[in-house]
Amino acid sequence: MRVGVEVGGTFTDLVVVQGDEVSVVKVPSTPAQPDVGAINALDAARIEYGDIVDLVHGSTVATNAVLERKGGNVGVLVTRGMRDVLALQRHDRTSIYDLNYRKPSPVVERRQILEIDERIGADGSVVRPPDERALRRTIANFISEGAYDAIAICFLNSYIDPGHERLVAKIVNAVAPEVVVTCSVDVVAEFREYERTSTTVLAAYVQPAIERYLARLVSTADERGFSGRFSIMQSNGGRMPAHAMAQNAVSALYSGPAAGVVGAIGIASKLGFDNIITLDMGGTSTDVSLVVGGEPQLSAQTRIDGLPVRTPVIDIATVGAGGGSIAWVDDGGLLRVGPQSAGASPGPASYGRGGTLPTVTDAHLIRGTLQARSFLGGTMQVDVQMAHDAYADLATRLGLSIRDLADAVVRIAEANIVRAIQQVSTERGHDPRDFVLVPFGGAGSLHAARVAEELGIDKIVVPHNAGVLSAVGLLASDYVHHRSRTERTLLEASSISKIRSTLNQLKTEAGEYLVAQGVDGALGFEPTLEMRYVGQAFEVSVPVNGEIDALDVESLAAAFAQAHQRVFEFSKPPDKAVEIVTFRMGARAATGSVPVFRAPMVDAAAADDAEHIDVTENGDCFTCGLVTREDLGNSPAVGPLLLEDGTSTIYIPSNWSAIRNAENHLILEAKD
Repeated sequence: MRVGVEVGGTFTDLVVVQGDEVSVVKVPSTPAQPDVGAINALDAARIEYGDIVDLVHGSTVATNAVLERKGGNVGVLVTRGMRDVLALQRHDRTSIYDLNYRKPSPVVERRQILEIDERIGADGSVVRPPDERALRRTIANFISEGAYDAIAICFLNSYIDPGHERLVAKIVNAVAPEVVVTCSVDVVAEFREYERTSTTVLAAYVQPAIERYLARLVSTADERGFSGRFSIMQSNGGRMPAHAMAQNAVSALYSGPAAGVVGAIGIASKLGFDNIITLDMGGTSTDVSLVVGGEPQLSAQTRIDGLPVRTPVIDIATVGAGGGSIAWVDDGGLLRVGPQSAGASPGPASYGRGGTLPTVTDAHLIRGTLQARSFLGGTMQVDVQMAHDAYADLATRLGLSIRDLADAVVRIAEANIVRAIQQVSTERGHDPRDFVLVPFGGAGSLHAARVAEELGIDKIVVPHNAGVLSAVGLLASDYVHHRSRTERTLLEASSISKIRSTLNQLKTEAGEYLVAQGVDGALGFEPTLEMRYVGQAFEVSVPVNGEIDALDVESLAAAFAQAHQRVFEFSKPPDKAVEIVTFRMGARAATGSVPVFRAPMVDAAAADDAEHIDVTENGDCFTCGLVTREDLGNSPAVGPLLLEDGTSTIYIPSNWSAIRNAENHLILEAKD
C-alpha cells in the first residue's frame, strides 16, 4: 500500500494506492496541530498502518512556523562586523509607493546574534583563524544565557572554505550537545551574504518545529504498526527520507504546491502534453506554475514573509484568491478579493463554524456554480442562507443584488489568477496560448475555463480527483537532492577543465548524499550553470545538456546567449566576456509513479439526461446542466454544464465542450 498525505490550509488530502485500487479521502485540516489532521485522514481511510510500505507527506508546518513566528529559539553566530546583516538587508523597496513601508522583520533579534572573531578572505585565504579555547567559553555562555535550542552559523566567505564553520559547529556540539546546529555550507554554499544568512537562520528556525512535528507523527504511526518508508516532500518537487529533514528542513517550505505541480506533470505527460500551466486553487490561495517540455521551472530563490530563502524551489506564483479569500471594499470604494482568508478556522460563512465574512466559496454557492450537496462528495454540510447573510451588508453598501455581487467577486478572483499566470508565462518570455491549462485543488476547475479564455488558451486537462492532486503528486515524486557552489569562472578555453571538474565533483557529492540517506535505484543528474555577462549584477540559469566531460566553450556560450535572449530580449556579441557564477547539480532517483484512475465508460454524453440548475454569470441568469464526471460518455458534452467530482466541481461554460478518457481525466476544448 502506497499513501500520500498532504496537509493544506483548509483541507488535508490523502490518496491510497493498493494494487489497481485507488481511493481518496479529504478531511478538514487542524491548523493548531497539523499532525492531527494527517492522522485523521489516515483513520478516515480505514487502512491498516502495517500495510503501508510507502508513506509520502507534505505539509505547511515549516511555512506556518515562519509566518506565525512559532519556530525555534535561535542563536546566530556570524563573522565579526556582520552582526547587522539581517537588519540592513538590501537597499530596495518591494512596495515603492507605500509611504509606511518597512523592511521585512527577521525571525531573530539583534541580541540573538553573536560575532565570532574569525575571517576567511574572498580568495579563500585565512585572514584571522578562530581561537578555539576562547570560543568554548564564549559560546557556552551565549547559549546558556539565551536558552537557545538551535544555533545557526554563517561566516563570511565560508562557501569558499567551510573550515571555520565546521570548527565552530564542533565546539557548539561539545558545549551544548542538545542544541541543533545548522551551518550555512550545509544549506546554501553560495555568495550574497544577506540571502545566505537569511536562509541559514530560517533553516535553523524551522528545524525544531519540523522535528517536533515529525516526531509526533512518526510516534503515532509507529504505535499503530507502521514500519514502512516515510518521506517528506521538498519545495523542489522531489522527496527525501524524513530523517534527512534533520539537516535542511527549510527545503520543505513549499512542499504542498510543489507536489501539485509534480502530479499535474505526471498526468499531462501521459496525455501527450509537455507544455502546461498549472492552476492550484485551494481554500487559502491559488498557486500557478509553468512547465516547459515536461520539466518544472526551478528558481534558485524564493521569499517567505518577505525574507529570502536561497534554495531550489519550483517557480510558483501565489495569489490570495482561494475559496476562503475574503471580499472587501478598500478605502477608494473598490471591491477587492483577498489576500486575507477565512482559512480552515473559522472558514467561509457557509461552513457554519463561526465565519461571518463573505468569501469566494460563499459567492459560488450564491450564484449557483457550487451546490451545497457536493461538498466532500456530500459528506460535508454547508448552509447557503449563511452565505447570503454574509454578503448582505456588502451588497447594500455597493448597491448591488447579492447574486450580482457574488458574481463580481468570482470574476475579480479570476482576474487575480490571470495576472498570476501572466507573471510566470508572459513576463518570462512564454506565450500562454502555447500551453495547456491543468487546474486542480478544490476550486481550480471552477475557474479554469474563464481564466483560459482571458489568456487565449483553448485546451484544459482536469485530472480525476483534482481536489487531491497534491496528494497524488506526492506519490509521483522522485527522490531529489541539489548541491550548489559559488565559484566565479570565466567562460574561456583555459577554464573548461575546471568547469567539468566542478560539475563532476558536485555530481559525486549529490549522488553520494542520496545513497547515504538510504535511497536506492539508478540516479539521474541535472546540471545547471548560473551565468552572466561580466559586470552584470544578476545571473540566468542555463541547463547543461549532454555529457559533462564533453562540454565545450562554444556550446555553453550559445546556450547562455539563448537563455539571456529569452529572459532579457537581447544578447551581446560573442566576444563579450561571460562568466559562470554558481554551479548547480540535481541528483534524482526515479521511484515515484502516477496512480492510474479508471472508471467504466458509457455510450452517450450525459448532458441529455442532466439535472438542471440556475446559474448567474456576467449579469445573466441561465439554466445549467448538473452531472457527475462518470456520467460523461465517449462523445463530447457541450456546456453549460456543472460536473461534480467528489473532491471538486468543474464548470464548463456554453462555449466549451468536455470529453472523458479511459483514465477518467477530462479534456475541455473551447469551441471556435
